[in-house]
Amino acid sequence: MSICGVVQGVGFRPYVFRLAGSLGLAGYVTNLPWGVLIEAEGQEERLNEFILRLPKEKPPLARISSLEFSLLDPAGLETFRIEKSLEGGEIAPVVPPDIATCDECRIETLEPNERRHLYPFTNCTNCGPRLSIINALPYDRPNTTMDVFAMCEDCRREYESPADRRFHAQPIACPACGPHVELWTGDGKTLAERDSAMERAAELIKQGKILAVKGIGGFLLVVDATNEEAVVELRRRKKREEKPLALLLPSLEMTKKYCKVSLMEERLLTSPESPIVLLEKRDNTNIAGAVAPQNPYLGIMLPYSPLHMILSSGVQRPLVATSGNLTDEPICTENKEALQRLHGVADFLLVHTRPIARHVDDSIVRVALGKETIMRRARGYAPLPLRFSGKKIPRVMGVGAHLKNTVSLSLDDSIFVSQHIGDLETLEARDAFLQTISDFTRLFDYKAEAVACDMHPDYFSTVWARENGLSTVPVQHHHAHVASCMMENELDGRVLGVAWDGTGYGTDGTVWGGDF
Repeated sequence: MSICGVVQGVGFRPYVFRLAGSLGLAGYVTNLPWGVLIEAEGQEERLNEFILRLPKEKPPLARISSLEFSLLDPAGLETFRIEKSLEGGEIAPVVPPDIATCDECRIETLEPNERRHLYPFTNCTNCGPRLSIINALPYDRPNTTMDVFAMCEDCRREYESPADRRFHAQPIACPACGPHVELWTGDGKTLAERDSAMERAAELIKQGKILAVKGIGGFLLVVDATNEEAVVELRRRKKREEKPLALLLPSLEMTKKYCKVSLMEERLLTSPESPIVLLEKRDNTNIAGAVAPQNPYLGIMLPYSPLHMILSSGVQRPLVATSGNLTDEPICTENKEALQRLHGVADFLLVHTRPIARHVDDSIVRVALGKETIMRRARGYAPLPLRFSGKKIPRVMGVGAHLKNTVSLSLDDSIFVSQHIGDLETLEARDAFLQTISDFTRLFDYKAEAVACDMHPDYFSTVWARENGLSTVPVQHHHAHVASCMMENELDGRVLGVAWDGTGYGTDGTVWGGDF
């Protein structure tokens, strides 16, 4: 049986192992570059039940796009096992996104008697880093940045126990064998490590200091959101004049004190994606006016990793948690890089020793007219595929425009959109653009037939498209916006589209402010 979809990094193989065991089946399950392969042997009625139950009872984060099976002669298999992943063959992208901490890990992190009490990197098969730590497919620990950490005996026992929720959890770790946090001064001197670093970091934030905090997909700049002077100073140092700053709040209960929260917005805040959600703010709160000047909304997210949970719980105030960069630059991902690029911006740095494979920003979502609208697609969502109404698409790489850039790959009936890259204004942003192209084409073993780009001749992405050697498909800026809206709303045929997004290069070689 072969299964394609999001079936790696979501606890799918342990689930198959347990289901097969409960039905008395023998065989094996293994990861392949394109998905999962299962060979099961047993009584016919048990095999039929296995096939029927497999998609119905799958892990909540798994997504099956195809399931094909055939009947073979018995091979005399006696047990069911998880085999080592196989390599080779065409890769269909099945890279799972980073997933917010599940309820079980959240409770465990806060339980004093647990060996992972207040451990910032607690995770299991149902949660934790994925896209941000994957170096290659298939998704196995040796192909992730966790490969540098050897499991202790306790973690190894959990990893190999079918009854444990950490059975084959690739980022598994604990205080004895996994990554740890360190608190640095602005010039790189270590002040504290592990629990002490978390405690001192919380105290520094209460004192009005600006901290650069290394999370799952990169650094965040964190400051007390009720301290007007500290928020204004952060804006000055970050060179961000008016754009709203995102907030991290320790709980849903506190969020409801500051903002109006509908049931749909509550679902988004507490979802495995855990994006920043734009919420209507309440009057007369103590949030600093500089957080979102003259704006009726606040961008709120809840702690999506144990590190964020421990830090925000230690401060017990709303925190500004904005991208760890200067305006128009991508977020920092490496400790020494942050020390250099955020010098003069952050007073202190809360770093950790788990390497980040690629930067992943926080996603931004709002609810409009009763519908969830993704405004920035990154952590929690990317690079899950967007389906294209069952129509097969040529292999075209889309390299995006100049602002809010992303890279996309079309494959069969799906489009895979990278995490948010940002505006291609700086050398750092352009390097991130090139790195994302290299990452995705290597990770998915992708060979494009053509490259789609904006019609503007001077965009960095357009110049790259024209110089890469493949045929290019120039697309007028506003046409691209309308086509995107058509796909998002599953429209086909003729439409009247209105693109009113600022400026875009027109077909007559001039700049258009909008287009019907």
